[in-house]
Amino acid sequence: MACFMVPMAEAMVATAVSKVLNRKEEQKEIQKIEGGLIKDTGSCHVWSHHIKRLSNFLWGGSGLLAFEHLWHGEIVPYFPFLTATNNPADFAKMLHEMSTVGVTMAVVVTLFWSVLTLIETKGMNKKAVIQ
Repeated sequence: MACFMVPMAEAMVATAVSKVLNRKEEQKEIQKIEGGLIKDTGSCHVWSHHIKRLSNFLWGGSGLLAFEHLWHGEIVPYFPFLTATNNPADFAKMLHEMSTVGVTMAVVVTLFWSVLTLIETKGMNKKAVIQ
């Protein structure tokens, strides 16, 4: 019914955090360049890049789930948009689905992202040691 809203909410937060981190990382690089500490910055925005990837995973999954709910008629193009909000019994069922299925999906995607990020950073550290 509305399980896609939980990962979507997490995606909103992750997108905002990514933008803030990206801005801070860019400011640090500008300060380093202006301060003459480094000549060339070939570094990427590491944490903002990782958080952006998480938000992309979450937005993609939420979008697919929203489309699936639209396809099955659980989302309609007029107010109140979610058919479960019309009936109090369906509303309770929707909240239960959000708290079980939605939270589980958000946690699984975040865990997958965590493992992927850990593997990537370990690989980058090994590559830096070898060079």
